[in-house]
Amino acid sequence: MARKKDIHFEVSERKVLLRLLDIVFVFIGIYTLELFFNFEYLTINRDNVIPLAVLVIYITVFGTIFEIYDLQKSSKLDVTFRNIVLTVSVTVLFYLLTPVLTPFLPEQRLQIVLFYLTIIVMIFLWRWAYIAFISTPRFYKKVLLVGEISNIENIIKPLNQSDPNYKIVGFINCESESESPIKFKGLKEFEPNELMDVIRKEKISEVLVASYNSETITSEIYHDLINLLDQGFTIREYTQVYEELTYRVPIQFIGKDFYKYFPFSRSNQNTLYLFFHRAFDIVFSVLGLCFGLCILPFILLGNLIGNKGPLFYTQERVGQNGKPFEIVKLRSMIVNAEKDGAKWAQKNDVRITKFGTFLRRSRLDEIPQFINVIRGEMSIIGPRPERPFFVNELSRIIPFYETRHIIKPGLTGWAQVKTRYGSSVDDSLTKLQYDLFYIKHRGIFLDLNIIVKTLSTILYYRGQ
Repeated sequence: MARKKDIHFEVSERKVLLRLLDIVFVFIGIYTLELFFNFEYLTINRDNVIPLAVLVIYITVFGTIFEIYDLQKSSKLDVTFRNIVLTVSVTVLFYLLTPVLTPFLPEQRLQIVLFYLTIIVMIFLWRWAYIAFISTPRFYKKVLLVGEISNIENIIKPLNQSDPNYKIVGFINCESESESPIKFKGLKEFEPNELMDVIRKEKISEVLVASYNSETITSEIYHDLINLLDQGFTIREYTQVYEELTYRVPIQFIGKDFYKYFPFSRSNQNTLYLFFHRAFDIVFSVLGLCFGLCILPFILLGNLIGNKGPLFYTQERVGQNGKPFEIVKLRSMIVNAEKDGAKWAQKNDVRITKFGTFLRRSRLDEIPQFINVIRGEMSIIGPRPERPFFVNELSRIIPFYETRHIIKPGLTGWAQVKTRYGSSVDDSLTKLQYDLFYIKHRGIFLDLNIIVKTLSTILYYRGQ
């Protein structure tokens, strides 16, 4: 079935495109200043290789922190503009404060203003072009879903939320007909014998097979899929795409062949990685405790006024390999908050004090946990340690829940930076999916990504 393929960009390609053209447009803006405004602070030439490289690094790092490379946020012009202003403001501030690596301040201070405004305008122009021309239906990746209708809603919702350009245009129910067929109204349904025609008419780029049991796929659909595969057409399995787009492991679709989905990261046994990971834990914890001592007078004052009670509290949590330990935190709830038994912390929980809300949102309540890290009970990065009561409850309901205990729990982690506080079984399932993704893909680059996203969480006041 020869056909002309539509142009579309994968997630990784769009992220590279955003980063690359941000820099290209900034350089064009600086060169334009040099041509028309007698701009001398930073010019595009060989002598300025280091200052230009530093500018690139600052834009990339702070752009990541302020989320200008988040694809969901990059598709909204108002959010993009706000994040660009924050990114450029911090970038220029750091650029001016590092004169050893960057040019010395110009005599005409107006050049700094021109430098600042030009970077904002040029990045915003490129982002406007991205939204207007690339983040449009013209470049959507059109996908046809082949699967069991009972799973359809759980399949399409997370994919649509994760990638705005990944569009499932319809589905084919691969199950044999029954006397009381189930209907799904949220997506157009095609008949099994229409598969080849739909691919041609709808200009489908990919077929996504989402069958919990491959035995349910009818022989007619199976034959058509084989023909497509022989022609080089892209056919992918749902769990692979789900993990790639959402950065979560779809445990709800994993059955007895679970071992196929859990080739855990070799970093979990890599001695060199674990050594540097532990060294980072200790160094960062010492610095964190020093910072905590510096702000302790303010914390004491806030606790005296807004908490009225003990400053610290300890609580039993489950650590690596299911071993319990006592966690240390700054108290953020009223005294005897759980006198009636263990409860989920809810949004706008009345048990949380006003000062406790500030501690949680800013994550300052986590500072004493650096003591747990130094003791070796926790790490800086890892799944959040949960209480034994909830572990026992959730492990009965959610498959593979106790798998998250194969590594040390952490102050921050993939689940903490990707989702908000879990206050239900469904929330715990989502967090577990992120935790297992981290255990599966653990490595230095994912750790760095978590650290940067944690800074975003603190700066945007999204603490739990």
